[in-house]
Amino acid sequence: MKLAILTPAADQDLYIRIWSDWYAQLEAALAGAGLKASPHSWTEPLPGSFDAVLPMIAWGYHASADRWLARLAAFEAEGQRMINPTSVLRWNTDKAYLAELEAAGAPVVPTLSVDRLTPADVEAARARFDSEIVIAKPRISGGSHQTLKLAPGDSLEGGPTGPALVQPFLPAVSGEGELSMLYFGGVFSHSVAKVAAPGDFRVQIQFGGQSRRVDPWPGALEVAEQVLAAVPPLTYARIDLIRGLDGALRLMELEAIEPDLFLNNAPEAGARFAAAVRADLNR
Repeated sequence: MKLAILTPAADQDLYIRIWSDWYAQLEAALAGAGLKASPHSWTEPLPGSFDAVLPMIAWGYHASADRWLARLAAFEAEGQRMINPTSVLRWNTDKAYLAELEAAGAPVVPTLSVDRLTPADVEAARARFDSEIVIAKPRISGGSHQTLKLAPGDSLEGGPTGPALVQPFLPAVSGEGELSMLYFGGVFSHSVAKVAAPGDFRVQIQFGGQSRRVDPWPGALEVAEQVLAAVPPLTYARIDLIRGLDGALRLMELEAIEPDLFLNNAPEAGARFAAAVRADLNR
């Protein structure tokens, strides 16, 4: 079976020098399950036919959201099989999905969604969340792009320029951190704790964040199951949980497009990912 793995656009210098290491891990894992993968920029039409397309390294799509959604529409029109399904990829692109998950009963970090961020929105969020410090981020984002930690009096410069989310700042991010839980074929695989560098609020490695493999925290599996129960079956998903101001674990993000699988922390999990992909193809 032939698979295409979507990769960054050739002109995206931020990613173009580093994606090959991620790709090599995925390619090797899939090969172990008898699946042949090849890389293709997400911005370009596919050269030929493929049994399925995985958007696992479609980094940078958030910076060209209209182009990304157009590519998904093109895949759909062509009848191209996507893993995860195109409808899920489209839905997961905009973090407004958090409101839908909350309405379905999943415990979500309290979130205010706005069409365009204003100082009045920030003040409204502070009052609603009873939190002097809040986080503002674009609804379509990645890698903490245009994400701000806002204390009273802070400027909105450098923050979201379009539809945005505002959430309370959660001190746990630089304490126990976020818990990333990886699921393949709906089955729990492994979990990783991601902790921000001292004085920062972003857990990504480019900002000094650190990750380590851990057992699921008490109650985390139950919360993750609540999240998964609210969405269609997924071949792969990363569920990011964090402890809220009330001490309860809550969903920060459900990543069903191009999650880091943390295979450096759990090398054996590559085989579980590949097995889930093959099972999807065999259905």
